[in-house]
Amino acid sequence: MVWEGIEVTGQDGKKRTVWAKNNPIYELNFMISTVRDISESKRLQSQLQQSQKMEAIGTLAGGVAHDFNNKLSVIMGRSEMMLMEMDKEDPHYATLKEIQDAAEQSADLTRQLLAFARKQTIAPKILSLNDTVEDMLKMLRRLMGEDIDLIWKPNSDLWPIKMDPSQIDQILANLCVNARDAISGIGQVVIETENAIIDEPYSLAHMECTPGEYVMLVVSDDGSGMDEETLDNVFEPFFTTKEVGRGTGLGLSTVYGIVKQNNGFVNVYSEPDERTTFRIYIPRHRQGVVEADAADNLRPARGKGETILLVEDDPKMLNLSKSMLESLGYTVRAAQDPEAALAEISEIPEEIHVLLTDVVMPKMSGKDLANQIRDRLPGIKVLFMSGYTADVIAHHGVLDEDVHFIEKPFAMSVLARKIRELLESD
Repeated sequence: MVWEGIEVTGQDGKKRTVWAKNNPIYELNFMISTVRDISESKRLQSQLQQSQKMEAIGTLAGGVAHDFNNKLSVIMGRSEMMLMEMDKEDPHYATLKEIQDAAEQSADLTRQLLAFARKQTIAPKILSLNDTVEDMLKMLRRLMGEDIDLIWKPNSDLWPIKMDPSQIDQILANLCVNARDAISGIGQVVIETENAIIDEPYSLAHMECTPGEYVMLVVSDDGSGMDEETLDNVFEPFFTTKEVGRGTGLGLSTVYGIVKQNNGFVNVYSEPDERTTFRIYIPRHRQGVVEADAADNLRPARGKGETILLVEDDPKMLNLSKSMLESLGYTVRAAQDPEAALAEISEIPEEIHVLLTDVVMPKMSGKDLANQIRDRLPGIKVLFMSGYTADVIAHHGVLDEDVHFIEKPFAMSVLARKIRELLESD
């Protein structure tokens, strides 16, 4: 008789999964029992299944991201432009604002799916985790409400990391919302930072991590805690213990995806009616923190009549982007494909200051188009845009450090800032 997947407790108190087989020898009136510890293979199998699940969701999300983000860009952009021209007392203002808010929430949901699948487009920077957390504290305290005390305990000698600061914001927001919802009445949420060194013995016991130096972000709460079944599923996409309407089930899976995308790992400790603690480990970056450019603090500014060559194969997105740029004070030459763009530059008498182009287009990529236009107009500046996922963008050679990029869907204020930063850069 064979048993597989039996859980036993060893003399050291640790639970293990074993495979067991009994072979009776009737002639001799005894039995040969074979027991094999399969805990490690079970853990590896679970990790493989998790990886396959992430890949499947990533493929699904990546397949719809481009077209979906184009549609959301049109909804968000048109509603934003109408709201700017509409009086707040107009009876249609609130309705239009709801449309814009719903589109922005839809864009956030797409980003969450891509973050979980590690296909989110990111722009990593060398930064101090302490500074990034402190910038979020005011918003997080509003998120917590008056009954929950948010305590901040930074390590004063923290190592730098290289990461997209918006991803840290996502991690903090998701963990703090989860902590808030776990607390009934008055409670406490603690955010801490520490340096951590993971050695070989620890990594052998925890397959999800590798030895090295890490910066650790800790978020803990004194809420209701989680039982073992919940802990086993806590990072599953769409898994939630909240009632209908209070969550998508993507919050913690988003955290998991972001951390994995940055070569880190997550540990979670919890028991029913006890504290829950999430420890996020991000690899230490060896170079010093780079101060934010002054351009990062620029408010969105209007154009000064500069000419922009706009290339976009989606007609509605082309019209929207053209309207946005013209309303910002730019002269716009629009082309629906790379061939039309190349024809356009030979006919334009005035100087073209910026090429704003989609990345993935029929016949020619945005990167190849930009190279050809630079050969003819060496001084032109280029801003790429796309709703595709990070792996597709990287395949087209756009996510290099010296390349300017804007992710769809984008608001007009974001586009305005990107264009001004580009025009005022050296």
